[in-house]
Amino acid sequence: MNTVTLSVASRADVTRCALAAFDGQAQGAHISFASVELLWQTLTRKRWELLHALTGQGVMSIREAARRVGRDVKAVHSDISALLSAGVIDRAEGGIVFPYDAVHVDFMLTKAA
Repeated sequence: MNTVTLSVASRADVTRCALAAFDGQAQGAHISFASVELLWQTLTRKRWELLHALTGQGVMSIREAARRVGRDVKAVHSDISALLSAGVIDRAEGGIVFPYDAVHVDFMLTKAA
């Protein structure tokens, strides 16, 4: 199964993983956010619904994605643009693609300082 991990990671953490990958250590697919707030700002409830509709489906048109989530094409286009800008999904010939079969979310919430 082709799984991506969504996480909250510092620049240093991302650099450490990249260097390990350059040394040949498998890291798996990761999409990292600088903060939990940025993760939730990017991955709103409606965008999660889109990711769910795109997961494991291959290339899909925006119109088809809108149909699957029961939303207006213009509104979905706006969310798709945000996900593309954040690097969460990719453009592909014939539409867009989220090239993963599963999503794992990995972050820890701790007490406030």
